[in-house]
Amino acid sequence: QLQFVESGGGLVQPGGSLRLSCVASGFTSDYDGIGWFRQAPGKEHEGVSCISISDGSTYYSDSVKGRFTISRDNTNNTVYLQMNSLKPEDTGVYYCASGATCEGDLEIWGRGTLVSVFS
Repeated sequence: QLQFVESGGGLVQPGGSLRLSCVASGFTSDYDGIGWFRQAPGKEHEGVSCISISDGSTYYSDSVKGRFTISRDNTNNTVYLQMNSLKPEDTGVYYCASGATCEGDLEIWGRGTLVSVFS
């Protein structure tokens, strides 16, 4: 059974940085796309970024492009999200998600990690 464990969230001031980690277990080659979603208080889930495990292609939402970087460590089944120049609107619970490809539907598996950005 596929499981994700997210970590790395916390409290940070605007302009600060955090690095989120997502460790996968029960992983199979059926899931080539691993990504991050977030949910701000009172809002719907929003896709943030995704990476192809096989070729490393990356995808970003317009709201985080240029500030966030997704990467993978296939040896340790871990996907990272480096978040720089954080803004208050980045606040939310960040979840790992997976799917057959980054261009298709992703399903959220993890319990999430909370990121709070405020002065």
